[in-house]
Amino acid sequence: MTSRTTFGKILRVLAIVFMALTAAFTLLGGVGTSCLAFAPDNPSWADMGSQLAPYQWLYILFVIVTVVLGVMGIRAVILLIKSHPNAYRCLLVALTGGAVVGIIHMLVSRSLRGKSMPVDAVVYTTVLTLLLFLILRLPGLWQQIRFGQPDSTGTSGTAAGAALIVSGALALTIQYWMAGTHTFHGVNVADVWHTQLAVIGGLAVLAGIAVLGRVVSRRTEPLAEASIA
Repeated sequence: MTSRTTFGKILRVLAIVFMALTAAFTLLGGVGTSCLAFAPDNPSWADMGSQLAPYQWLYILFVIVTVVLGVMGIRAVILLIKSHPNAYRCLLVALTGGAVVGIIHMLVSRSLRGKSMPVDAVVYTTVLTLLLFLILRLPGLWQQIRFGQPDSTGTSGTAAGAALIVSGALALTIQYWMAGTHTFHGVNVADVWHTQLAVIGGLAVLAGIAVLGRVVSRRTEPLAEASIA
């Protein structure tokens, strides 16, 4: 069994980070849609809510399925980090499902209210990540990355730390760069769960830094022992 090349290790870390970002984005997108789906008569988005109220059941379904796909994506990230043999199959299901459901969501929203942001951003991210993993399945690249091969090179810790930091940063900042599509009557509804997202995002970033710090310390231990010897 061949080991991962340096290029393969870098690709593996980047791929896992992309998958983590997509999974977090999908989960946040599903949770974000819940405001409109479960409360279409809220005065904050009265005009849009009145257009979608007859299809409330469909938007509730979008919320449930999107959240489930986001959780599946997070599970796929964990399996990738652990180099589980079923990791690639799991992420393909999550990404393909996310792309299909997202495109349907886009089409429905455009037909009902004339626009579909921010669903578009989630779909584009999902499709981009799906294409990335399909490219990585090419034999030449696949032999270097070897997602299902047990990790003995320390790249799992690096990937886990980077994935936590990126996902945490997304949770911390999403209310700011989504404000343009979530501001109704002067209220940024993307900031409704400010405290919750701040706590979750902050903890994820701190956990990621801790994981990366542990990876660095493990790599420097042999050098310190060698210098003492």
